[in-house]
Parts: sequence; structure tokens; C-alpha cells
Amino acid sequence: MKRQQPIELFMPPNMLKAKVGGGLGGMDMAAMKRAESAMDGLKSQFGDWIAGDVKALIEARAAYAKSADANTRGALLRRAHDIKGQAPTFDFPLIARVAGSLARMIGELPPTTALPLSLIDAHVNAIQVIHKQNLKDTNDKIAQALCAELDARVDDVVKAATK
Repeated sequence: MKRQQPIELFMPPNMLKAKVGGGLGGMDMAAMKRAESAMDGLKSQFGDWIAGDVKALIEARAAYAKSADANTRGALLRRAHDIKGQAPTFDFPLIARVAGSLARMIGELPPTTALPLSLIDAHVNAIQVIHKQNLKDTNDKIAQALCAELDARVDDVVKAATK
């Protein structure tokens, strides 16, 4: 019987782990506290920021109503999409849901299909009311019904246009 060579295992160093830091113990808790403190300081400005976003959406809606073209449609979509993304950070999840419904309608309807202004208005008005009433509870029955109805109307419009 031949004598076999011993097996030698070579483990290459994990350079990524060395650069990032290994394990879970590497989290800097002091940095986390500073970040939380900075966010707490910014929370007082959230109301102004969401108000500015709502105003910009209203302006985009007015521009689309005045001249329904690709530019104003794109601007309306951007405003709705921005609000959809930012509203949860500003602690307005209901506004995010309504803006998401509006953005979905604009994005899913073919570019040659005119957007129904009455449904745009329903979304914009809902966002204004949620903001003015400072509604943040996603369990509110009336808010849930409103969001479900807006979603259903968007579904109807999109299905009718894409047949």
C-alpha cells in the first residue's frame, strides 16, 4: 500500500471581515446614540417638510389640470412618489399609502391615456385632510375605508385602460 500524503487545509484570510469588523460586537453604541439624538432633533422639522411636500403635490396637480402633457404628468408622478417614500419617515403612513395609490395609477396607465382628474383630486384631497387632521393611526376605520376605496378606483381605471 502506498503511503498517502497528509492533507493540508489552507484557509485564506477573510479580508472583508477584517475591514468591516467581525462579529456583532463591533457596533458603536455611542454612534447609535448620536444618530438617535440627531433624528430626535430633526423631528420638529418633519411637519414643515411634509407640508412642503403636500403643497408641491397640489401645485403639480394644478399644473397637470392646466396642461395635461408628459412634463406635468411626470412632475405629478414624481411628487406622488416622493411623498410615498418620505411620508413614513415623517410619521404619516396614511399619506404614504394614498400617495402610493396615486403614483401607481399614474405609473400604470399608458402614457397616452389621460389621467382622470377627479381621481387625482380625490387622492390629493385625501392627503390634505390626513395632513391637516394629523391622522397617523393606520388602524383608523374611516382612513382604512378611504384608502381601500381609492385603491379600488385606481384598480378599475387601470383595468379599463389596459384592456
